[in-house]
Amino acid sequence: MSDEIAYARIHPAIGIARVGNSTRPDGWFYGPEVPEPPAEAPGFYKDEQGAVKRQAARFRIYGYDADGRAVRELTPGDPDTAIEWQVHLANTKAAWYEFRLPNDIPDMKDVQVPQRNAKITDRASLIIDPGPKSINATDRTPVEFTGGSFLGTPVPLGAMHTDQDGHLVVLGGAGTSRNPHGDNLVSFGNNDGWCDDTADGPVTATVSIGSRRLTVEPAWVVVAPPNYAPDVKTIRTLHDELVDVFVQAGTLQAPKRVSFARDVEPILRRFCELQWVNKGFATAFGFGGPQHFLDPAALARLGSTADRDRELRRQVYTSLRDHARDGLSPVPWPWFYGDGMSSRPSSPLQYLALSPTQDGLLLAWMNGDFDPDGDAAGTPLRLADAPVADQPDLLDRAALDFCLADAFHPGCEVTWPVRHTSMYRSPLRLKHRADGTPGREYGPTLGQAQVLAADGPLQEQGPGDLTRWMAVPWQTDTVSCRSGYESAAGLGPRYDPYLPTFWPARVPNHVLTERDYRTVNKETGRPTEDERADAFANRASWLRGLHGSPTDQLAQGVAEWYKFGIVEVRPYTVGDGRYPDRLQVESVPGFPLEGVPDSANLVAIHVDAATAAQDSAVAAAAGDVLALTGLAPHEVTVGYFDKLDPLGLER
Repeated sequence: MSDEIAYARIHPAIGIARVGNSTRPDGWFYGPEVPEPPAEAPGFYKDEQGAVKRQAARFRIYGYDADGRAVRELTPGDPDTAIEWQVHLANTKAAWYEFRLPNDIPDMKDVQVPQRNAKITDRASLIIDPGPKSINATDRTPVEFTGGSFLGTPVPLGAMHTDQDGHLVVLGGAGTSRNPHGDNLVSFGNNDGWCDDTADGPVTATVSIGSRRLTVEPAWVVVAPPNYAPDVKTIRTLHDELVDVFVQAGTLQAPKRVSFARDVEPILRRFCELQWVNKGFATAFGFGGPQHFLDPAALARLGSTADRDRELRRQVYTSLRDHARDGLSPVPWPWFYGDGMSSRPSSPLQYLALSPTQDGLLLAWMNGDFDPDGDAAGTPLRLADAPVADQPDLLDRAALDFCLADAFHPGCEVTWPVRHTSMYRSPLRLKHRADGTPGREYGPTLGQAQVLAADGPLQEQGPGDLTRWMAVPWQTDTVSCRSGYESAAGLGPRYDPYLPTFWPARVPNHVLTERDYRTVNKETGRPTEDERADAFANRASWLRGLHGSPTDQLAQGVAEWYKFGIVEVRPYTVGDGRYPDRLQVESVPGFPLEGVPDSANLVAIHVDAATAAQDSAVAAAAGDVLALTGLAPHEVTVGYFDKLDPLGLER
């Protein structure tokens, strides 16, 4: 049986685990293993005490023949097969450099970025590295990622075990951020003296079949923040981004023939599904909205090659952002902030565009050069339902389809370095730095020339190298990725408090509450049709449980991140067709919300640091905002948001 196997690969190539603070033995779950998994039941993602469950990354090994085709999965249950797994997680954020903007964009050409914790000379004390850990595939005893510390304080990074079939299961940290010396939180992403328990690192395996030891291509695991909207995909997923990276490099090929079902409808669907996490998208693209692409009549026209529908396709395509055409306009789709977002826009990267590969698919669709019926069957609901030869690609895609590539500011799971082919040995599969080889030191500051050099940090990767570019601690960026950001100077009748937005598919902006769902679904009282319509249209600010100044909210986010609601799929059971068959609803938050309006903390208005330091100046700015917008006092948070001043021009 082993003769047909030439080598093996671990899948997914990049696995995604997520932190959680549930301490129950069953307080975790497997991450997606197919691109379109069935929704979990309401209440699934938190335990009975309201703690967030951890998402596990599960890894499998597939044997490949000499032609590069997956022949079968390898497990210790196979005759004469032995498997040993090894994982080396680390968190190196605090010893790396501050995040300002992606170091590879024009905005950063002449910017030197300082080290985090620059005053600490013992740089090793800032690195949480428990060292490599091994486990035999037949040993069900968990192995803890302990032994690492931050400034002398032990920091566990999670654990791993194997399941009954010998698959590796990696669980990340508890979501706890630490501050041994009492430093204040002052930034969305660069807080000296702080650490968290996200991490990343290589996943390797030793596989023997009888006396023969196979070559096994390794994988990587990333331990990321929680996914607060697990059934929503963003418009440009991390899988979309990485496929585009390799298509542009010539390593992968875009589809030779565009399929509406496979290539176009999913992008249109994502615009509509964002209705559950952003009120602006709900109004324009949601159920009953003017651009509700999923309406059966609209979808039939969008999927038609008929010449009579050409102008409809053209209007959709030309509504999408083209940086060369649109410059700094926020109007084109998608209504997302981009890699270069700041309160003083200086480049078209202020806003996001779809990837060139996505754009090419949609251009062919606009021109009618597509198959309206191809691949209509979609992907399987379970990995076991797919042919073995298809399973590796499904695992690779599923892990990355629920991650963000819009925008890398810095992002939720990983950030901009992943779009450089120099980091990969093959598509989606990272180059590993040799065991025991330390990463290069670059000095007190890091500039674009160093980053992009042939001996820079975008080459072979070691433990902690993917997440080192991310925010520290992760919670401060989570509570900073909002919608409708504006400076006080930019307000006027064309200001939209809901759009543009950062990352709503992972960190919601506005949500359908449990209370409103029960009204829509006729579970409370005897609501009139107007009351049901009002409830469906209402969206509560997901951040309404936060209070105080921007820095107060950073601290509360770090302490109470698990209290935010998680957007879950609920059935619409009335059966009258007035609303979607599936609604996505915020689980009841853990914050005390009695008397808190749904629109509390809705708007974030940025002022310079000098204004933010004076209570009277903040009050005056808030008054101006209320006069210009008609918003209520509870809806407005005014302060200095360093996320909007990445180059420090307003400090």
